Amino acid sequence: MHELSLAHNLIEQILALAAEHQARKVNRVVVTLGPFSGVVRDSFEFGFNILKREQEPVQDALLELLAPDPQYICFDCDKTVSIPLTRQNDRLELASCSLETKKCPWCGSNRLSPNGGTELILNQLEME
Repeated sequence: MHELSLAHNLIEQILALAAEHQARKVNRVVVTLGPFSGVVRDSFEFGFNILKREQEPVQDALLELLAPDPQYICFDCDKTVSIPLTRQNDRLELASCSLETKKCPWCGSNRLSPNGGTELILNQLEME
């Protein structure tokens, strides 16, 4: 379960930033989790919430996960398109989704290639 090690690394990064800014407490953590990152959202969130209990500054921190819709490049019209997922479960099953079921909204082609979306980014911290 690599989500646990990712959550551990995130907490280490947060602790370093809190120390650098002489913060006593971290209230909120905002992270972007890309749709093609290979990270299972629920497992990552669970790992973060378990591991944060061990560190005083982040014990009460609220984790806010931003999950942008996947983007694709259309091979036929060369446009970059965002195709929203229809269900939350789709995010977990995204890797096994067939691109043939997705269509370019501009030209109707199903010849799409994933574009980006592999990120796991610490966007913002609220500290005091």
